[in-house]
Amino acid sequence: MGKVILAILRSEWDRAAALAALAVGVAAMINGWVGVSGTAYSAEQMPYVVGGGLLGIFLLGVAAVLWLSADLRDEWRKLADLDDRLGPR
Repeated sequence: MGKVILAILRSEWDRAAALAALAVGVAAMINGWVGVSGTAYSAEQMPYVVGGGLLGIFLLGVAAVLWLSADLRDEWRKLADLDDRLGPR
């Protein structure tokens, strides 16, 4: 079972990294929201906005780019397979 999971992670490393970045980004944004909601002064809220909000948005962007990269790699693989099936020109 462990070898199967490891083989899947090796072949789909970009999707696994995208899911990890998504999870950490959502956790950072939730942490930032909880920190901001716990104080009324904007000067005390800024570290939570910067640390949680900006980091979370950045990681969500990284997750989106990694997922799109994985989709493009799948499409390239399909096109290469189709090209191989058509044979030499």
